[in-house]
Amino acid sequence: MPFTFHSHSGQFCRHAKGTLENVVKAAISKNMLVLGLTEHVPRSRTQDLYPEESDLTTNDLHTAFHAYVDEARRLRSQYGSQIHILIGAETEYITHDTLDELKRLRKKYDLDFLVGSLHHVNGMPMDFSPELYEQIVEHCSGSRSEMFRRYFDEQLVLLQELQPEIVGHFDLIRIFHPYSAGVEDPLLQDDIRNLALRNIDYAISYGAIFEINTRAWKKGLRDAYPQRDLLQEILARGGRITLSDDSHGEHDVCMHYDRALAYLREMGVKQLHYLRKTAEGAVQVRVLDNATEHEFWAANGFS
Repeated sequence: MPFTFHSHSGQFCRHAKGTLENVVKAAISKNMLVLGLTEHVPRSRTQDLYPEESDLTTNDLHTAFHAYVDEARRLRSQYGSQIHILIGAETEYITHDTLDELKRLRKKYDLDFLVGSLHHVNGMPMDFSPELYEQIVEHCSGSRSEMFRRYFDEQLVLLQELQPEIVGHFDLIRIFHPYSAGVEDPLLQDDIRNLALRNIDYAISYGAIFEINTRAWKKGLRDAYPQRDLLQEILARGGRITLSDDSHGEHDVCMHYDRALAYLREMGVKQLHYLRKTAEGAVQVRVLDNATEHEFWAANGFS
């Protein structure tokens, strides 16, 4: 689609590649209309640093985020005539203090929008590696069902506290679930499914947009996030949908958008929503009708 609202660069994220400027240039080369920049918000506790950040301090993360916003503003000024750039951030929720810090951060930098993502359960990172994922299962008394319950409960708190404009990879908790080993999907259990539906209903109630996040295919999942069972529920409830590549460098821009086009058509999605900032500084939600027929697809060889 001619937009993405979830992106990273190696300049400001250790598990990404390349510069933020190259991400912008790649988006322009793909004829994208809107690019949402969303580097991760900084974490403030040493124990929350990832293994790849072992040489950094939390102060380094805050310094890097400040540099990110400065660079994003420079790029918007330089390339704004070629692509509409929004400056945002991807959230964390590790402790309640995390959310308080994020509220202050958003106000300090006057961010255009937030991607509301949950990467931790019980204060532990779930999407970094299968090994860390299994450690969370162990901390949940060996119960994958309990892990899913806690994920959706913590996700609700994040949505309530921050009301992010974009809901990021709604069912990320599925990332390393051992589907290939025949382990039952906890979301088949009524109580867990109801927690997910509760969160969907809440996000819809305040006007959130759910991203179809194509990075799930890079992780080997059947569908983009959210998987089709939950996407069907979002659509049935009148939820608003957008598209994001969750790029981690210039080479990921529009990653798997060919599969996204087929997925949109299969799921009957004809309308997508996106954000734009007015000349007065207000961020508005706009609608793209007949989304799967947009010239963007053919121009990039996706149709």
